[in-house]
Amino acid sequence: MALRRKIDSNETSLYYAEEISIGVLPPNPVWKPLEPNSYSDFGGELTLLARNPINRSRQRKKGAITDLDASGGFNQDFTQSNLQDMLQGVMFADFRRKSEADIIEVTGTAFVVSDASAFPVGAIVHASGFSVPGNNGIKTVTAIGGSPETDIEVAGLTAESPVPENARVVVVGMTSASGAVDVDASGDLPILTGVPTEIASSLIPGEWIFVGGDGGTAFTNEVNNGFKRVKSVSGNDVTIDLSQTTMVTEAGSSAISIFVGRVLKNELGSLVKRRSYQLQRQLGAPDDASPDAVQSEYLVGAIPNEFTLNIQQADKINADLTFVAIDNEQLTAAEGVKDGDYQALVETDAFNTSSDFAMLRMNIIDPAVSNPDPLFAYLTEASVTINNNVTPNKAVAVLGAFDVTAGTFEVSLEVTAYFATIEAVQAVRRNENVEVNFAVVKENAGFVFDAPLVGLGNGRLNVSQDDPITLPLTIDAATAAKINPATDYTCLWVFFDYLPNLANPE
Repeated sequence: MALRRKIDSNETSLYYAEEISIGVLPPNPVWKPLEPNSYSDFGGELTLLARNPINRSRQRKKGAITDLDASGGFNQDFTQSNLQDMLQGVMFADFRRKSEADIIEVTGTAFVVSDASAFPVGAIVHASGFSVPGNNGIKTVTAIGGSPETDIEVAGLTAESPVPENARVVVVGMTSASGAVDVDASGDLPILTGVPTEIASSLIPGEWIFVGGDGGTAFTNEVNNGFKRVKSVSGNDVTIDLSQTTMVTEAGSSAISIFVGRVLKNELGSLVKRRSYQLQRQLGAPDDASPDAVQSEYLVGAIPNEFTLNIQQADKINADLTFVAIDNEQLTAAEGVKDGDYQALVETDAFNTSSDFAMLRMNIIDPAVSNPDPLFAYLTEASVTINNNVTPNKAVAVLGAFDVTAGTFEVSLEVTAYFATIEAVQAVRRNENVEVNFAVVKENAGFVFDAPLVGLGNGRLNVSQDDPITLPLTIDAATAAKINPATDYTCLWVFFDYLPNLANPE
């Protein structure tokens, strides 16, 4: 045995596994890796109360451990995939997913899944996780085969066995028949008519889509392409209440591609889902002779409390997360880490704030205008904070907590904008109804964040010699039901597994 005198921080790693009930792991938990840049705190803070009786010696007596506060927090870069799963815990909700499935087998003509009935012929699918490069990427479903239906038939496949554990196929959109989709901009809000049923029927109010593909599958008028927000759906007609550009009437002369993603928003009633996790921090091997005998510590019954997305100029987008837990555990190297399926990290690049923003908007809401004038042209910095206001539940005979209570779901933003017109300051004073949304795209994938109703605060101009005038704002988001009863949520995310080159920031 060669016990070490120290262990460096670079030898640590962080994983998480979802519990089946608070404090209880499933029989074979799936441990997913995280990528912390730093920790704000992690572990258990014990409360020691000394005995201090009145006595002639004026000395205290040894006390007792009376309480434990377990919590943790870390910062990590925000990528396309590394926080999607955890965001469900932050939002107390499940993703509203389009068709997606794990791959069982790849033949020369088809992806084999357990049930292919949800993958319509003509759908654009995105395949990922395969060892054979040609099996990854965008494919079009040509037929559904097998009995029962298990084969998603597409062109250009190579048989692959065994199939990698994380191989998946996801519906990311559909291309219409030639001339089927038009734009009717004759009313207050533009309408996409003739949208394929498989896409139109999957959309919900407030969801963002991307209109227009590569290779001639886009509208001739460029303003009709791009990110669009769905107000309502009636049959094959999709009404758009927010667009990157002012749309115009157009009879589509070609096939039009429409791309969709998975939607995550704070839900109501029975759709609210609280998740709890165990966070595992591996702390290295204390014995050089046994490098695989790793010691570890755990946050047990951990509930996501606060999430902050940080957007600074000339920087990477990163996120801070904090958790409130019911307990803290430590395992020695001899005991080893907890059992389970330890997944490998899927490598993805971080988003950067200089070149990956395809859309960044803040405007006064006008229900009759789909492309209102923005309040600002540029921001110097921004942050989005989601707070679940989680508090631990303490009780006699319990060291730590037996459960937690989630408080009000709060979404707030802080931005600093370059001042251009006094109307922006007046909008704060008038307490205007405002909306904030942005889209980030990198390497043909990305996400949209939308807060459909916010109020503005602060608004005191910052005037400094030799510098541009800036306007700091504090922003509180609220349910947008007063704007549209169907948008009864505070914030919404859409993650696109694939976006065409047309979506790339200019």
